[in-house]
Amino acid sequence: MKYILSYDIGTTGLKTCIFEVDRTFELVASDNNSYGLYILDNGGAEQDGDEWWKNMCESTKECFAKAKRPIKPEDIAGISFCSQAQGFVIVDKDGNAIRRPMSYMDQRAKEEIKEGIAYGFQIAGANIFKLIPSLIITGAVSSSVKDPMWKYKWVEAHEPENFKKIYKWLDVKDYLALRCTGEAKMSEDSAFATLLFDTRPNKRCWSKTLCKMFGINMDHLPEIIKSTDAVGALTEKAAKELGLKAGTPVFSGGGDSSLIGVGAGATNVGDTHIYDGTSGWVITVTDRQMVDTSAMIAAITGAETGRFNYFAEMETAGKCLEWVKDHLALDEIGIYLKKQHITESDDNVYESLYSYLIDVIKDVKPGSGGVIFTPWLHGNRCPFEDPYATGGFHGVKLETGKSELIRSVVEGVFYHLRWMLECQEKKIKINDPIRFVGGGALSPVSCQMLADITGHTIETVKDSQLVGATGAAAIVAVGLGIIPSLSALKHYIPADRTYVPDMKIHEIYEPYYQTFKKIYKANRKLYKNFY
Repeated sequence: MKYILSYDIGTTGLKTCIFEVDRTFELVASDNNSYGLYILDNGGAEQDGDEWWKNMCESTKECFAKAKRPIKPEDIAGISFCSQAQGFVIVDKDGNAIRRPMSYMDQRAKEEIKEGIAYGFQIAGANIFKLIPSLIITGAVSSSVKDPMWKYKWVEAHEPENFKKIYKWLDVKDYLALRCTGEAKMSEDSAFATLLFDTRPNKRCWSKTLCKMFGINMDHLPEIIKSTDAVGALTEKAAKELGLKAGTPVFSGGGDSSLIGVGAGATNVGDTHIYDGTSGWVITVTDRQMVDTSAMIAAITGAETGRFNYFAEMETAGKCLEWVKDHLALDEIGIYLKKQHITESDDNVYESLYSYLIDVIKDVKPGSGGVIFTPWLHGNRCPFEDPYATGGFHGVKLETGKSELIRSVVEGVFYHLRWMLECQEKKIKINDPIRFVGGGALSPVSCQMLADITGHTIETVKDSQLVGATGAAAIVAVGLGIIPSLSALKHYIPADRTYVPDMKIHEIYEPYYQTFKKIYKANRKLYKNFY
């Protein structure tokens, strides 16, 4: 039996899983832990690397205790990671984080991006004389304030003492692999996310041209390896802390945008998946690089060499429903009954507050009584880049209740996902069915809503909320030769349920969706007034 240990390091929590790989991926054990996301007044968003590691150590031991069958540390054939992408972790020569890691959500480098690329004659927010070389070399351009390059330049400008200590610049999973192995390496997809990686077939390396153009010290950049390559072996120190066997192979893995699609079984050209987690996206696999600067969509390097993910992202998806839970729903629609938490009552049939929320809104008619929610709670990337965009309810009337507001939040997220999907359809063919994964795919109610809003057939997979960890496990399986290639994964990850759109309901949603798309354009000049 081959057992694989994988970690999915998300924005606010860690999922740790042990899989047995045979004809399918069987989940043997899993554990979830949460950690902090520190939002700062200046647009900063930071995390703590020691919190990540502490949670890894605790959850690894918990997985062994929870396993369906007895498993020993020496039974683990390999370890890998899936993590939030475009994080910024700087380490010294001893491998210690110099400062708290900056999240992909960090957007404080507004002045740095203006000085670096957002000046002069521009197309899609980028200086044309820097845009063109970037597109030629990487197939994309660093035109978002949240891109790692501008975090690097922000530290250089605002924390010169920290900047002087930099040995290597890593992404989240690469930092954790360093703590496991002592080796500072970065997978190709993470290297691409810096937008300094030369993706041309005869290159596949850091671009000296772009580093010089943007003022990046190439000594700060780590060695680049494939996702399916081993970073190294687990050290004695790391093995002791994790409760594992020293020498266990540790694989590079990939960012969430690369491996969630892998875990969804969407790995062949034309396969599309939609992810609804803390953030959200639409990704379609292509065999060529392409970019749509008008819609802020680019084909990014994937986990498999020669395959690219045509990637459209929104910053806050499931995070919007979390906001509803924390600030709108509690104590207002019956979640607390007689001052008792609904999930603690003797006759409770709900697994979580989220499942209760979804059950509440299933009886609200499509369109939420005319209420439209814009899900831009932390700015937005696609199909428009605007760190100032904010969320809001539109169309609230005297008869509007909390249930309508809550349903409108789910619909608003799905309207935005449809918007990004349609932007992709203008450039490439979207095949049905589409696989839907993440926490938002756990409820049949929300899955049917997505099918009805998009007009596409939707498929889900088993353990949908763990697809990132499944993708990381698949990396190990390919790296060890258990599975021939990532392209073969659909045979190992079959669909669990299918949802066919009701086209009558799709037509009901149509006017609301068209209005949703007009709201940003009508209000974009006003958003800056809130800052």
